[in-house]
Amino acid sequence: MAFRHKHILGIEHLSAEDIQLILDTAESFKEINSRDIKKVPTLRGKTIINAFFEASTRTRLSFEIAGKRLSADSVNISGSTSSVVKGETLEDTAKNIEAMAPDIIVIRHGHSGSPHYLAERVGCSIINAGDGAHEHPSQALLDLMTMREHKGSIKGLEVAIVGDITHSRVARSNIYALTRMGARIRLAGPGTMIPAGIEKMGDVTVFNDLRDAIKDADVVMMLRIQLERQSKTLLPSLREYARYFGLNQENLKLARPDAIVMHPGPMNRGVEISSYVSDGEQNVILDQVENGVAVRMALLYLVSGVDAILAE
Repeated sequence: MAFRHKHILGIEHLSAEDIQLILDTAESFKEINSRDIKKVPTLRGKTIINAFFEASTRTRLSFEIAGKRLSADSVNISGSTSSVVKGETLEDTAKNIEAMAPDIIVIRHGHSGSPHYLAERVGCSIINAGDGAHEHPSQALLDLMTMREHKGSIKGLEVAIVGDITHSRVARSNIYALTRMGARIRLAGPGTMIPAGIEKMGDVTVFNDLRDAIKDADVVMMLRIQLERQSKTLLPSLREYARYFGLNQENLKLARPDAIVMHPGPMNRGVEISSYVSDGEQNVILDQVENGVAVRMALLYLVSGVDAILAE
């Protein structure tokens, strides 16, 4: 099956077949990361610009590592070191970057829709590494890869997503991806952090109580409270949030015994997740990080349109 997309702007625009192809491609690339020499010539001669206008550790590093392991020339810029701080518009910045003939621009930006805006104005491929509170497609894909590894199949899974749903691009991308692949979604969080009408996005049920949401769940995904995206305080205190919506040793027992615990990071230990759980046997958080490199290798490869070379 050929990949039909020049850009990766969000999960909303991907079919189940597209998602399956990305996951299968990532699985084939993952083996490279365990070699003594972690490098193949697949994207030799290609240039990738990682333009991150928001802070990032996991996403930025894994995109950079992914490009290097595919032998691409990866160049990183950040908002604080770009001419945006001098008043240059995002469009002018992107067009100046394009004049240097990159093949792919990976962009993270605080404004929703920024990758879509650039995709209409530049000729190279755009990969969305997170745009505002809209989408984070590569995170959802690595989450699905991790679930598939541990559960065998995504279809039929009961997945609880808990936390600040309103401001979470991770939640939105996961809802699109998981429902498209046949999973059922349970959302839980303070009423002020659950957007109205989110049930319309797919097979989604909203719970007011964390315990109801995670009861017999196969996967429990905890989200960080994104205070930086809130224009006003949406909860009385972090202590109260932890009391009612924090995952701990006791309430995790309500999930299935073989349930896995996920978190996109960064974690606030003792708030949305206890140290006991985040360091426990059921957590697969570092598996998510590991799979992030493989998924991002797959995305770079697929949008580049080249033939894979894995053996060298």
